[in-house]
Amino acid sequence: MFPVIGVVGGGQLARMMAPEALNLGFELRILAEGPDVSAARSVASAPVGDYTDLATLREFARGVDVLTFDHEHVPNEHLQALIAEGVNVQPRPAALIHAQDKLVMREAIAALGLPNPEWAAVETVDELVAFGQKIGWPIVLKTPRGGYDGKGVRMIETEEDARAAADWFGNGALLAEDKVAFTRELSALVARNPGGEAKAWPVVHTIQVDGVCDEVIAPAPGLDPAVEAAAEQAALRIAEAFGVTGVMAAELFETPGSGAGFVINELAMRPHNTGHWTMNGSITSQFEQHLRAVLDLPLGATDALAETTVMKNYLGGANQDLFTAFQAALAAEPRVKVHAYGKSVRPGRKIGHVNVVSEPGESVDSLRARANTVASLIRDGVPSPAPASTTEGQTS
Repeated sequence: MFPVIGVVGGGQLARMMAPEALNLGFELRILAEGPDVSAARSVASAPVGDYTDLATLREFARGVDVLTFDHEHVPNEHLQALIAEGVNVQPRPAALIHAQDKLVMREAIAALGLPNPEWAAVETVDELVAFGQKIGWPIVLKTPRGGYDGKGVRMIETEEDARAAADWFGNGALLAEDKVAFTRELSALVARNPGGEAKAWPVVHTIQVDGVCDEVIAPAPGLDPAVEAAAEQAALRIAEAFGVTGVMAAELFETPGSGAGFVINELAMRPHNTGHWTMNGSITSQFEQHLRAVLDLPLGATDALAETTVMKNYLGGANQDLFTAFQAALAAEPRVKVHAYGKSVRPGRKIGHVNVVSEPGESVDSLRARANTVASLIRDGVPSPAPASTTEGQTS
């Protein structure tokens, strides 16, 4: 009588849901993009299929109690069709559209009166130039759909850059935004179930490298308590207003001395890289919470287990034999927890992360150094220098 959960997408997020489902006695099934995707070997049932094909989605949904996702790229109209046929889809497409389409998101956040950067929908180069002339250069040009990890984003420093971006136009409106002057990036992670219960984790500091999340420090060191409370409440308000179910991440820019002290960058409606620290640093991980939420179960406590937790991603690098590197990595830092995604190694590809939870009185810099040691030993087979020190309000 325990439920069956269907996850569309076979990436690392689906993979990390699997042990939480097993612990709770749930059956997890994955609609995989291919036989060798990250989650395929973590569950008993992982049929391969095209998530953009309605017939494939319909077949996968047979016999599941709830259908959820490890990415936001399933066509919204297909989800609406499944709901009309009686499939329990969580989050609902009316909520998910705000993570699928950045223009829809900007309009909705503005309607809630929450802090947006200056923005405009632009359909021509002339409209882009006019926006830049209005608010001042530089600006950021984004594709409303499909972008992630820095993809679908173009920096426009001058009018000449704007005119050189002509090849981006011709397929509908693009999103133009002010290039926000921020001190660091933050993330407010929350979860909500269909019954309306919602909970938030501590707001965290995220460090990006080349548009990809590299490190997370939880909670964000030195964050003004008023800004932290406002950011948490903004994320909870968005989740309630949009009818979100499951985990939602609100990625933020910290802007001290102006307005609320932050502006909203993007939303994600599924477990998120900035929440991986919860696997070892919180009473309830984001993956367990997501499963609880989409099944409309009571949510777990989100208290941090230590003063600080650091998460460090490791991308594909020089070392192709990851397991051999585990000997040195695990011996170097026995308190660091390693999470590998079962992916083949390609330069720049996310293939795992490590978490380290602080001991009493341990500094953030010490935690970052320990996490970096293990990540670099796995990635490169040799240790690399400790990361630069981070202090209050400083970004890397």
